[in-house]
Amino acid sequence: MTADTPSQSETLNGQAAAFAGRRGRIALAHGGGGQLTDQLLQHHILPKLNNTVLGDLLDAGIVGRNPGRVALTIDSYVVQPLFFPGGDIGRLAVTGTVNDLAVAGALPTGLALGLILEEGLETVVLDSVVSSISTAAEEAGVSVITGDTKVVGRGQADGMYVITAGIGRIPPGIQLHPARLEPGDLLILTGAIAEHGLAVMLTRDMPEVKSQLRSDAAPLNIMLADILRHVPEIRFMRDPTRGGLAGLLTDLARQSGRRIVIEEALIPIKPEAQHAAAMLGLDPLDIANEGKAVIVVPADKSEYVLDLLRGNPNGLDACVFGHVAGDNDGLAEMWTHIGGRRLLQKPYGEQLPRIC
Repeated sequence: MTADTPSQSETLNGQAAAFAGRRGRIALAHGGGGQLTDQLLQHHILPKLNNTVLGDLLDAGIVGRNPGRVALTIDSYVVQPLFFPGGDIGRLAVTGTVNDLAVAGALPTGLALGLILEEGLETVVLDSVVSSISTAAEEAGVSVITGDTKVVGRGQADGMYVITAGIGRIPPGIQLHPARLEPGDLLILTGAIAEHGLAVMLTRDMPEVKSQLRSDAAPLNIMLADILRHVPEIRFMRDPTRGGLAGLLTDLARQSGRRIVIEEALIPIKPEAQHAAAMLGLDPLDIANEGKAVIVVPADKSEYVLDLLRGNPNGLDACVFGHVAGDNDGLAEMWTHIGGRRLLQKPYGEQLPRIC
């Protein structure tokens, strides 16, 4: 599927969002991390709140000066179902927030946890999710140090919502930003794509389908901190969550002003994910990931970074899949399997609702 031939779900979501926009209302598609999310931010949120930190729209806000810079991030999780192969809403909340700090170059120092519980939720479900939160936090080497709990009426919270905020310290010498990209830099992907979004969607909407797919939700902070400790020259990192790999690359091209070129044949994707995406009529590049990162490195550091990544269970399939070109047009381009070229675009709306 190419960017200029949207699927039926994209078309319907786009029509619904356009209708909602004309009526001055929020549509579900505004929350998908794609073009409609950008419009929501640019038209209704940033004009009233914008500042030099928020305006970067990075995964974490960074304040202070070296030494002592601090990164702060916050996420809300509304995934349905609450449990899915490879994880649950609790593991997702911890790993998502820890990873947003990690790709900002920060060492996580503490998490804040908010729980919104729906009246009637079984306490065994709550106990299981909190246990998962504890296990994921221990895996990441970070503690939940404060929190809040609210209960709302039946039908108001899909069982439960989880909000996590994280704070971390950025070591001296680490400077990660799209503006640091240079022609010739290489793009590294830490592993195979599309597993999280597809695992959640199959569990929710096609439970009769048997698949080996599991969410890739995993904390990457220890692995990425090790990379930065050995290679502080890294230009930029980000995890391809909502909007998928295509969303990340188009944002990176626009923010850096550089042309980003990737090769379709080099993008790792497992056969079961490729099959599920084809069956559902989805582009794997648009699907959310929760345990992968894109790292932009100077070319002469790429092999060293790959060696370090492949020494970690979360980086075994790491590979170079693209480069920063010399064109200053802010476009993201993919060289396809058949030798053609395709400009990447962010998904328009919400292909996979309730996946994070």
